[in-house]
Amino acid sequence: MADKAADPGRAGSASLSARAREAVLQRIVDRRYAQGARLVEREVAEELGMSRVPVREALRALVAEGLLELLPHSGVRVRRLERVDVEHLYEVWEPLAVQASRLAARAVAAGGGTGALETALRQAESAAAADEGALEVAAHTAFHEEVVALSGNPLLARTMEQLSRQLRLLFGMREESAHMRAQHAEMYRHIAAGDPEAAAASTLLHVRDSRSVALRSLFGV
Repeated sequence: MADKAADPGRAGSASLSARAREAVLQRIVDRRYAQGARLVEREVAEELGMSRVPVREALRALVAEGLLELLPHSGVRVRRLERVDVEHLYEVWEPLAVQASRLAARAVAAGGGTGALETALRQAESAAAADEGALEVAAHTAFHEEVVALSGNPLLARTMEQLSRQLRLLFGMREESAHMRAQHAEMYRHIAAGDPEAAAASTLLHVRDSRSVALRSLFGV
């Protein structure tokens, strides 16, 4: 059987599909594609300057991830987030985020580095100072992804991969605040100190506060 990785055509198609998926996701996050908006494959392809094949694959992937939904007859639209969607997301994210921080702190205690976490914190502060909302959202998402990476658990990383895109969407819709950035700094302090239980406790507080901010921003409650 031929090695798929050795097929440049297949690899190129996968790369284009990944680029298209990222581009569509970014447009959803920054609200250029509003909740409930219908996306037409041909129009999206023209906008991205791509052929329709990678765009079709990207839209299918985002449907599978729950960010888009199929229309009854044809096409897709941006999924509207309901309160129950946000509740479900946080129910899943909370224990995973807490465990990721606990494992990350253990990894640091065993000699792991925190450079990527520091970088994400600095990027969030810089974006906030420049009033660059999209960049701040990306930095907040990157911080949580780097905690997972530092945990050293590949199963946790795979589980979080899809969830991370949904969190990025949610972070883009809620109000970011200095309070959230301060909580990231507190999480970082405990992880960098190699204190698993303090890192877990600060993460639990952060996720629960994040849930309250998201519900208030999106639904006024």
